[in-house]
Amino acid sequence: MYTFDQERLDKVHALEADGTRAYPSATPVAHTSAAVRAAAEGQPDEALDALGRFELAGRLLFKNEMGKAGFGRILDRDGRVQVYVKKDEVGEPAFALWKKLDLGDVVYVEGTLMRTRTGELTLKAATLKLLTKCIASLPDKFHGIADPELRQRQRYLDLFMNDETRETFQRRSRILRYIRNFFEARAYLEVETPMMHPIPGGATARPFVTHHNALDTQLYLRIAPELYLKRLVVGGLERVFEINRSFRNEGIDSTHNPEFTMLEWYEAHATWRDLVEMSEELLAGCAEAVCGTTEITYQGQAISMARPFRKVGYDALVAEATGLSQEEIRDAATLRAWWIERHGDNGKVPTTVGRLWEAVFDEHVEKGLVQPTFVTRFPIEISPLARRNDAEPDIADRFELFIAGREIANGFNELNDPVDQAARFEGQVKSRAAGDHEAMHFDEDYIRALTFGLPPTAGEGLGIDRLVMLFTDSPSIRDVILFPTLRPRA
Repeated sequence: MYTFDQERLDKVHALEADGTRAYPSATPVAHTSAAVRAAAEGQPDEALDALGRFELAGRLLFKNEMGKAGFGRILDRDGRVQVYVKKDEVGEPAFALWKKLDLGDVVYVEGTLMRTRTGELTLKAATLKLLTKCIASLPDKFHGIADPELRQRQRYLDLFMNDETRETFQRRSRILRYIRNFFEARAYLEVETPMMHPIPGGATARPFVTHHNALDTQLYLRIAPELYLKRLVVGGLERVFEINRSFRNEGIDSTHNPEFTMLEWYEAHATWRDLVEMSEELLAGCAEAVCGTTEITYQGQAISMARPFRKVGYDALVAEATGLSQEEIRDAATLRAWWIERHGDNGKVPTTVGRLWEAVFDEHVEKGLVQPTFVTRFPIEISPLARRNDAEPDIADRFELFIAGREIANGFNELNDPVDQAARFEGQVKSRAAGDHEAMHFDEDYIRALTFGLPPTAGEGLGIDRLVMLFTDSPSIRDVILFPTLRPRA
């Protein structure tokens, strides 16, 4: 059972005994704090009263009583505004209510505008009402909520106590709006694909498993929408995008949350090079629109989102990190010996060139890619859905975008050969049988779709949460998800 604050409950009972309802029905509110500020902008003090009456509602976050008058600050969706409550203006009952108000209460104030001697715009109350009684004690108003875990567990409290939190999620909304407008302006169709899949696919990750009782069948929460989106391209929807929630049953850290948001888009008759240009245009434009500049700072690091971004091959980065030649990094024995010399042999050292490249990249390259960098020329071995390069069959027509030392996006020319795709699925199935729980299943219906002909297509996935982290200078993914997944309290 929840334990309520008895002192606050007693206040509720006292109010109701005096005829004041603690939780009345809604009162129409005509204005916001932004509307008040806009109306008063440029107006001399003596002209404010002639602007007429304004109605505001918000949470009381500051209160200063001074005998027969008092000041307060209320917070609504647009910000804070000061209110002045004087007994002679609001009357005896309303002023008695003012004296009983606690920080956190939601109130309605109607009146005219004025400026104080310090020049602060203020709503001079003629009417005061209680809209909702707060029966919890607020944190210290001078320190707010400093504990990151408390802020994430009690986001409702964090949002009205910390201005920077509200700004983070308002900026997140603006980022999503910009993305939608960007794609709609380019004749893309926004679509929705299933969140529950009969076969997990579209990425290599361990899925969440659930059970549908009526069908008596096992289902998987979506780890990626890719295979469904490409089915739509087969069906003739040549340009599609989805802003989707995906789920991966993996660890939690500063850049991973089991439930996360991705943007994926697919375009028929395009190549990965077209997606690189689109990505640059999207991210540079979004930075300008949302941050006001392409020159941003993330966790103390200056990052330029100005076009063009750097492009470099996966093989070149692995050779640079190891000090080996291009020939040597393509010899599994040589590269494996280099790895064991530096990291030891725990019995799990990869034995193939593609997996060794991946190990070197993850350990020695990724964190150093601070400025926006497109990494190209991925090994086909770690690219099960990407098309092979015509000239170099062991290389995929694929790229990943890295910013601030982490992956932001992944794109490639889609594999549209059903026979090749079936063979790669079979390879993934063998990997699962060998103990790789993140390897893909064999998706027979997707192969069937490919047999009808997927036009030459390029597709990309971009992590929305990591992009929001970048554009809000947030150190953790939990800071940009309203309700992140957290460990249960002991």
